[in-house]
Amino acid sequence: MRKTLYIIGLSTFVFSCTSQQNVKKNTYKPKTPVSQAKPAVKTSVAETQKPKITNDHGVEFFTTNLADPAKNDNTASYGSIVSAKPLGYKVVKTYFPSIAQNFRQRYLILHYTALPDDTSITVLTQQGVSAHYLVNNTGDNEIYQLVDENKRSYHAGVSAWRNDKNLNDTSIGIEIVNTGYKSDAAGKKIFAEFSDDQIKKVAALAKDIVIRYQIPATNVLAHSDIAPTRKQDPGPMFPWKKLYDQYQLGMWYDETAKQNFLTLAQADFSVRYVDPSFIYLVQTTLQKFGYYLDLSGKWDDATKKTIEAFQYHFRPQNYDGIMDAETWAILQALNQKYPAK
Repeated sequence: MRKTLYIIGLSTFVFSCTSQQNVKKNTYKPKTPVSQAKPAVKTSVAETQKPKITNDHGVEFFTTNLADPAKNDNTASYGSIVSAKPLGYKVVKTYFPSIAQNFRQRYLILHYTALPDDTSITVLTQQGVSAHYLVNNTGDNEIYQLVDENKRSYHAGVSAWRNDKNLNDTSIGIEIVNTGYKSDAAGKKIFAEFSDDQIKKVAALAKDIVIRYQIPATNVLAHSDIAPTRKQDPGPMFPWKKLYDQYQLGMWYDETAKQNFLTLAQADFSVRYVDPSFIYLVQTTLQKFGYYLDLSGKWDDATKKTIEAFQYHFRPQNYDGIMDAETWAILQALNQKYPAK
């Protein structure tokens, strides 16, 4: 009996030791070191050959575009790079620049000062209004810069175009010295002309800005376009068609399209003119083109001033604020050529 118990105990001990050894074998497998891959961002950045940042006397510049111009994106800087300087830390440009960016400058707005040269300078530099540039009327080759292009100037005020408002945030403003208008005995506004020298300056300046910031034709506008109920500048004497024909700046309609729309409009225009549904259609079409306008279905003061602003720009021979067949045809031709996106 004692011998039997001894054998059973020995078997139990052997089984217990064997089980513990098996457990140890299962738990104690040495791990093979695994090298972790570097983050994808660092790998892709290292593989991308980016142009270097230029350093001139401690000031940094980056003048090469890496983004997609077709999307109106641009990584270039037309001035020094502005960077934070947090206390106790170092801001580095190891991964500069990100391609997901574009220019703040999306609009070019043209104005007249309604003042002579000297007074224009004083008002635009010493008071609560300004512009990025001032084109004088002194016959020289100078253009005055008043505000850094990277900063907001106070030139547009309460303003809107298509889906954008407060255009000071997204525009560059050019003021042109010009005395504006005087009203004759009948109340018609008589506007002062611009000199040829001024127009050449404006064209050269505008062309440079438009090319650098890739500003589309639909965003080269008059102050009266973005604030039609309160502004008239630069008025009907400003040669928009000349800028379009000779410098490829801004918008203009195709004559053939205008004539086609005019033929359709002339048939029953006088009858349709008094129809509220047609008035609503005109307001909708002006709004579609870009003007900020309430859809009242009436020939109200705001609608008349908006039509007048449209005529200043695209039909300067007659700017009475009345929607006639020709103005209607021009508006439709422009909407066809420059559809809102």
